[in-house]
Order: sequence, then structure tokens, then C-alpha cells
Amino acid sequence: MYYHVPDYKPPLWLRNGHVQSIWPTLFRQVNFTDPEREVLPTDDNDELHLDWYRQGSDRLAVLSHGLEGHSRRPYMQGLARALFDDGWDVLAWNFRSCGGVMNRQPRFYHSGATGDLDWVVKHGLGKGYKTAFLSGFSMGGNLTLLYLGQQSEQLDGRICGAITFSVPCDLAGSADTLALPSRRIYMQRFLRDLKVKMEEKSRRFPDLIDTEGFENIHSFHEFDDRYTAPLHGFRDARDYWANCSALWKLKDIRVPSLIVNAADDPFLSRRCFPESRVELGAHVRLESPRWGGHVGFVEHARDGYYWSDRRAVAHAGSLLA
Repeated sequence: MYYHVPDYKPPLWLRNGHVQSIWPTLFRQVNFTDPEREVLPTDDNDELHLDWYRQGSDRLAVLSHGLEGHSRRPYMQGLARALFDDGWDVLAWNFRSCGGVMNRQPRFYHSGATGDLDWVVKHGLGKGYKTAFLSGFSMGGNLTLLYLGQQSEQLDGRICGAITFSVPCDLAGSADTLALPSRRIYMQRFLRDLKVKMEEKSRRFPDLIDTEGFENIHSFHEFDDRYTAPLHGFRDARDYWANCSALWKLKDIRVPSLIVNAADDPFLSRRCFPESRVELGAHVRLESPRWGGHVGFVEHARDGYYWSDRRAVAHAGSLLA
């Protein structure tokens, strides 16, 4: 076994993956300063919307959100605040079409859009930082790990490492898991949000995107077959998942990187818990708390931090020693 079970012990009533997954969305509030918003043009006539938290540090943390999330979700702001308090400048970015602004191109975002993350990282490092640290949640975690694996030996030497939470690094398996009847509440919410987005895309690009019959879509297999794959150059959903799952690139990562996936995460397949050094490579480690749900890791503390915030700060700090 090449993973570690950290000491996270929530109250008894939070020892349930579904409760952990839902609680922060409904009840977490983060008191933190308003960010400075920047619009970053891309090289294909589109734009990315960035949130900066700056205090003159020479260290930068880059945070990536999850599917249908955005830079000001409580989990993003909670980690941004914790890292900022620990002396980091923080750059939290929005995927294309996220953050309340629809992007210009027919494409939107997907689990393998590492070109956008690279664009953001290079832009951030271009501000003169000496050190950078990456973090991502759920889909943003897969994106972060895939990026590090693709960059491998060519990664900018200022990037010291990464931590990712609730990572569906086996996209096909996670899609199958979320298609289960017991996960219908999550799937329905994702599809409801994606429907609004695709309807706007359809109004802008009626010759490319059609939402007629969207109500017959009940899974990511169907959604990715119809929209994600063709809009982003993949043959079908299976081709997209095979090419964009970080699982196959973990062994190529060359900086200390943590995957923190709770054992009770209702979104993840068994393959999202890689244990062998053959899969993980020399620089990646899996931590699998017994509890935590999907992007949960709830902690009731006076300072407002969640356990995941503390774990990220500790890992980032260990890389500076």
C-alpha cells in the first residue's frame, strides 16, 4: 500500500459521505476580503476570469474549482483564505463559462483543458513570483494532476508541488458511479445547471449546439457524448474520458503531489484510489480519510477553517522547508 490514512475525525453526525458532500454547500460561509478581478484574454479570442488575493508575497497559490463551480464557492474561498493567512498570494480562476460570465467560443470547459490552466499559471508566474503551489477540487483536481503529468520534466521549476481533493481521476468510473440511482440527486443538479449553460450556448451558436431533447439526458455518458466530446475534439465520451483521466499520467508527475480522496466519497469509483507505486509514480501520494464525502472535510472551529484547508496549508508549508 502506498497511501496514508490521515487523522480526520469529524463528529458522529458528519460520518456520512452524503452529509459531508451537501453540508458545505448549504451552510458554509467564509468571511474573507473581496478579490481583485482580472479578465485574462486567451490566444483563441476568448477570456478567463481570475480572482486575485494579493499581499506582496513572493509565493503564489493557484486554485482550480470543480464541475459547474466557480472561484467564489465556499470551498475555494476557504482555501484561499487559509493560504493567504499563511503568507501566500492566491489566484483562483474560473473555467470558461464559469463565474457568471459566458465565454465567447462554442467550447466551454472540460476535465482535460490543461491549456487553460497552463495559460493561467504562466500568467501568474509572469508577475515575478519565486514559488508556485497548485491546488484543485474535484474536476479541478483532475485537471491539476493531468497538467502536472503532461508537463512532467518540462514543468516550470518554480512550481513546488500540489494538493488535490475529491479527485475523479478515473473519469469513466466516476461517470458510472454518478449514473447509479442512489446518486440521482447529484446528477440532476449537474444536468440542471448544464442545461441552462447549453441553452445559452445554443442561442449563440444554433448551427453547432442543439438542446432539443435535453430532458432525455440522464448521465454524463449521454451529456459528454452529445456535447463535451464533439465540442472539444474527442470521438465520444469514452475517448474523452480515456484521454483526460489524470490516473494514467500520475506516474509522470515530478513534484510532490497529494491526492486526498475520502473513502466515503459518493462521486468516486474504486480506481480513483490508486494504491500501487506503478500507478502513483515516485512523487504522488494518496491520502484517504475514512470520512469527508465529496469536497466536504467539514470542521467546526472558531477560525472557520475546514480540515482540508489545514491539510493544504501543512502540505504547502512542507514544500518550503
